[in-house]
Order: sequence, then C-alpha cells, then structure tokens
Amino acid sequence: MSIEKIAESLVSQALYYQATDIHVVPRSTDYLVQFRIHGILTSHKKIPIQMGERIISHLKFLASMDIGEKRKPQSGSLQSYFSGILTSLRISTLPTAKAKESIVIRILHHKKILSQQKLSLFPNSMRMLQSFMKQAHGLVLFTGPTGSGKSTSMFTLADYCSKQLNRRVISLEDPVEQQNDHFVQVQVNEKAGMSFHNGLKAVLRHDPDVILIGEIRDAETAFIAIRAAMTGHLVLSTMHTRDAKGALYRFLEFGVKHHDLQQTLLAITSQRLVKLRCPFCGFECSKYCIRSQTMKRTGIYELLHGQFLQAAIEELKGGDIISLSLSLPKLIAKGVALGYISEVEYEKWIVDEKNIDKRSRTVFY
Repeated sequence: MSIEKIAESLVSQALYYQATDIHVVPRSTDYLVQFRIHGILTSHKKIPIQMGERIISHLKFLASMDIGEKRKPQSGSLQSYFSGILTSLRISTLPTAKAKESIVIRILHHKKILSQQKLSLFPNSMRMLQSFMKQAHGLVLFTGPTGSGKSTSMFTLADYCSKQLNRRVISLEDPVEQQNDHFVQVQVNEKAGMSFHNGLKAVLRHDPDVILIGEIRDAETAFIAIRAAMTGHLVLSTMHTRDAKGALYRFLEFGVKHHDLQQTLLAITSQRLVKLRCPFCGFECSKYCIRSQTMKRTGIYELLHGQFLQAAIEELKGGDIISLSLSLPKLIAKGVALGYISEVEYEKWIVDEKNIDKRSRTVFY
C-alpha cells in the first residue's frame, strides 16, 4: 500500500471513531499512533519507524510545510475528502530529543451544525443564550479550557442568528475552523495584510448584524472586540479562562477599562464538555459501543449576566465578592446527583476540597 493510502486510511479510521486528534509519537523502536476520542487519549496501533517518518513527511507536504526542516516546530493546515467526508486538518510538528518529529493532527469536521437542544445538559442554559442572540449590540463571550466546546457553541448560535433570526453574520477567524455556507467567513492573513485590525474595518463596512471573532488571545483582539460591540453590533468570541469571572480579569490585563466592560458585555459563559452515562456500558463506555454514532458528551454552562455580571465588574474595583447561584461546581454536581454523569467527571473539572460523599448526596435546584 502506498504511503498516500496509509495516511488517508489513518485519518479515515480516526473519523470512524469520531476522534478529534491524531497523535503520532516517536519511540526508540517505532511510532505510536494515538486517537483522542471523546476527550480520552487511546492507543491505536504501532507503526515502523520508516513508515512513521514517511507519513509525517507526506502530511507536511500536503499542508505546505517544509519537509526538509526537522529541527524547528512547524504548523500548517489542509482540507480534503476522507471516506467521502470533507475534513480540515490542522497539523503541528515538534522536534524531539530522539532526533525524530512528533506530529499532532487536529480534525475539524465539516458536519452539520448541532441543534441547540443537544448542546446543553440543562435546556434553560441554551434558552438563555438564544435570548442574547436577539440583542442588537453587545459582547457575548464563551470561555473554558481547550476542547470544552466553545467554538461549537459559538458557531451553533451564529448559525441560529443567520437562519432563524435572519441576521447577517460575518466571522473574522485565524484560522477558519468550521466552514458554514450561511454566513461570510474571513480568514486573517498577516502576510497578505489582512490583520485583525484591517479585517475588522473591512467587516464593519460590509453591513453586519453579528460579528464573530474566533478568539480573543491578546490586547489587540480584545480592543477589536470591544470596539465592534460599541459600534452597534452583536459580537461573539471565545477566550481561554477557568471560569466566567476569570474573563473579566483577562480583559483588565489587556488594558480594557471597567466602563468599557460595563457598556459592552452582555454575558460570559464558562463551559465544560462532560461524558454522559451510556445506557449500555454505564460510565465506562467503550469506543466500540453500538451507541457510537450518538452523542456521548454534552455541555454544562455557567452563565454570568445581568446584575451578577455588573456586580462582578464592581468586584474588580474592590466591591463585594459575589458567588453565582448556578456555578459550574453546582451544575456538574446536579448532573452527578441526577445520574447523568459520573463523579469522575466532577473530579476532572472541579477543584474542590469537599468530601465526594457529601457532594454525591447533595442535589442543587
């Protein structure tokens, strides 16, 4: 079998198992291929060193990376059909101490947008987020760690704005993660002069109702998001923080003023993807489960909005410390008590010194 077919087969197998990442890790005598399936890293197979190096070189070539450079980390992307499915791959290489490269392939599925009902374990959270999509202007921020479903939530709600509310949506992304035919997507390209700053000016002249900014990762992007919200547009974006209040402190680090936050922020949501109890396997669900094509994970959302959001901004100035009635620990504990998720998920996501037995006997309403 040619190296092209072997690489295509590897990606096709990852798609079959609904993997989000492929890891090809060099070892002393071989390469280990691992799939991240529903958040869990599982070993897939071992391949000979020569085959592993050829696969890495082939993928680097497809992603327009320098196949001769093995001493520096590189990144690239490609889009192709695997098993008849249009799929985007984001590829990252890293030189290791074994004089071999490690490669990680992030799989971005071009699949149908999820329905709002499937996004959240508790429907009221999604109804609240949908209500914010009807606002004329302001900033709605989705926060959480990598792999918590921030982009999926944001794109699903943007699709809702476009199709259900008939609003014009334009996205500004680096890179474009999920292609969608229902709104205009702009790829940031610094080399071609399309920076976030220049892109926003162009987007504002294109008569948008909703502006989607892929991620707020630095001060420039933070000011761009605030400025867009101030100009009378609804802005959706993501940020990496531990909880909803943490996003406010990140804005202060970027130099955003308190009054700008009060004028623009509509809501901040912090979310986690949690594994659901399988009706066949229980909490230890196998990747070979007959339920493999149905949803195995769903989101839990901590929402900071309204008077709680304003009180949190006042807390930044030295005001009273507030606590949310429906915080992430309480919402995940509720899912545990109702039997939807395991206590292992609570321990995975929540840092809590309380006794597990006490948590499991407590129901939060």
